[in-house]
Amino acid sequence: MIKVLRLQKAVYVILLGVIGLVAYKLIEPTNAAYSVYVLKLSGLLFLVGALWFLYPIMFAKKVNDVEVQLDPEKQPDPAETTITGQP
Repeated sequence: MIKVLRLQKAVYVILLGVIGLVAYKLIEPTNAAYSVYVLKLSGLLFLVGALWFLYPIMFAKKVNDVEVQLDPEKQPDPAETTITGQP
């Protein structure tokens, strides 16, 4: 499902943020001046990853009153878009 929603890049960015946070925790005891920059980069990667997760939701295409298509490049199949009468 991650591949279908095109969220793999967001997962990679979040993982880079976690790696940056671990690197900061390893560098912090040495009081290195660049440890703050590593922490800032990690936070920025978390923010970018979170926004990337929201991208498919913000640009979702409404198929009908009940369904929302999260992949805008995929063309809806008319047989799939019929309402079956379910509440």
